[in-house]
Amino acid sequence: MLYYKHMNELERALKAIANRRRLALIKYLNSRREASVGELAEAIKLSLKATSKHLVILHSASIVEREQRSLLMYYRLAEPLPRPVKFILSYL
Repeated sequence: MLYYKHMNELERALKAIANRRRLALIKYLNSRREASVGELAEAIKLSLKATSKHLVILHSASIVEREQRSLLMYYRLAEPLPRPVKFILSYL
């Protein structure tokens, strides 16, 4: 049963990072401590709505953590990062 749990986590992480926009978000967050959705959208030149959708996918895969402050949502890389993401991050 433990095998399947790890395989599900691996599959979720790989699916989440199998997109150039999400890879760009991960790379940007790696270079900074944290960023708001607006900052991230501007950095990767994408709409707020599309950026938010990508961030939800990364959050559901435990790749990013989020914190709401007032009206803004801030994102940062999760601690600890899933191993496949750490590996890929070393190449970005």
